[in-house]
Amino acid sequence: MTAAFSQAAVRERAAVDYEPVIGLEVHVQVQTESKMFCACPARYADAAPNCVVCPVCLGMPGVLPVMNRRAVEATILTALALNCEVPEFSKFDRKNYNYPDLMKGYQISQFDLPLSRDGWLEIADPADPAQTRRLGITRVHLEEDTANLKHVRDASGETYSLMDCNRAGSPLMEVVGEPDIRTAEEAGSYLRQLRAIVRYIGVSTGNMEEGALRCDANVSIRPRGALALGAKVEVKNMNSFRSVERAIAFEIERQKRVLDEGGRIIQETRGWVEERGVTVSQRSKEAAHDYRYFPEPDLPPLFVDRGWVNEIRSRLPELPEPKRQRFVREFGLSPQDAATLTTSRAIADFYEATIKAGAAPRAAANWVLRDVLRLLSAAHIEIEASKLKPEHVAQLVTLVEGGQLSVRSAPEVLEESFNTGHAPEQVVREKGLSQVSDTAELEAVVDRVLAAPQSAKAVADYKSGKQSAAGFLVGAVMKETRGKANPGVVNQLLRQKLDA
Repeated sequence: MTAAFSQAAVRERAAVDYEPVIGLEVHVQVQTESKMFCACPARYADAAPNCVVCPVCLGMPGVLPVMNRRAVEATILTALALNCEVPEFSKFDRKNYNYPDLMKGYQISQFDLPLSRDGWLEIADPADPAQTRRLGITRVHLEEDTANLKHVRDASGETYSLMDCNRAGSPLMEVVGEPDIRTAEEAGSYLRQLRAIVRYIGVSTGNMEEGALRCDANVSIRPRGALALGAKVEVKNMNSFRSVERAIAFEIERQKRVLDEGGRIIQETRGWVEERGVTVSQRSKEAAHDYRYFPEPDLPPLFVDRGWVNEIRSRLPELPEPKRQRFVREFGLSPQDAATLTTSRAIADFYEATIKAGAAPRAAANWVLRDVLRLLSAAHIEIEASKLKPEHVAQLVTLVEGGQLSVRSAPEVLEESFNTGHAPEQVVREKGLSQVSDTAELEAVVDRVLAAPQSAKAVADYKSGKQSAAGFLVGAVMKETRGKANPGVVNQLLRQKLDA
């Protein structure tokens, strides 16, 4: 009786439809010339370990921090881009915890009075890109980064840790999201959109592989329709968008399995192990009171002038999601193509400049998405560093649509323009790639191809009703003309002669 009841209870639990509840905490390194509270350079990536340091960022006794105004501006700019309110009063706090990468024993951060609050971020819905999802932002606040621990295993197999303090004290924004995300794919879209925004406004590189964008995910599940939140698990050590999506998807399934088997989810911190594709327990999750926050006594409170906020707001460009929606609306692009073009502000500007130079929106999108991005990827450069100009792409489109350049030769011309900076018209002229549309000239080539022994089978197939055989003959003419023949004229001539 007991065994039967137990099995029925397991089946009942297994039938529960769970809803994931996900909130992201994203740390964004701010691009400034100096660190957050001292004059040390903030660009330390290529420096030898522990060389870009001073008594302030090393946490020496008796030193005093001095606030970096540029970092405060960058945080306010980011907050405005995320539709946050910017209060008139803010302050810094000490967040106390003991860890080797925190030399002072506390981190200067913000707690109850941050620089911003109550914002939102809009993303294209991964389930339906034609729709959007608005996801809440709790706050964007400013703090100092920690040192960097490097875990080493020597030849004998012994492990130890080394600490590089160059990163310590660098300005770091934390973007705390509301638990509004419901799928791993939404989390990936949120993170990509956030990276695009900080790049658009120029406050960070957003490069996850360099640690400029770091993400922790708070994941819980609850029965669908329930209002109460389940126990929250924080997932760390995710170093790419793919890792974030995989780790969250794994954690959702792990929690479902624990509950279906009659277990209980405990509040803890788990680390993502990329090689194994699993999360593993690291420690119990701290609550805010565990950090013993109190106001930073060595820094004055911040009174944020409204005129200053309005001046910062005036610097905001058109942001990725509004731009994506406008590209769909104005240029007739698909949501997916518009999303790719607006991921980078420089690419989006290049695309619009191509249209202004005379290219049709759809044709310009095709060339940028297919060929320009391919060339940039192969060269490992950004569009700003390329010799290719929007006018070059527009001129290429005009040459193709005007019949002066074949579609087959156009990629070669574009690549030459990309490598040399020469205009497509010049490349076509120098390489002799002008498309041949002269009927008399092409008719002679068509006659030679039809008379060639290797064409006999295709001719016979066509005459027996196999229309596709004409493709072989068109290809033979194109090969003989080195791709310069106008395919439309060739096709017309061939069918005239074959039908006769």
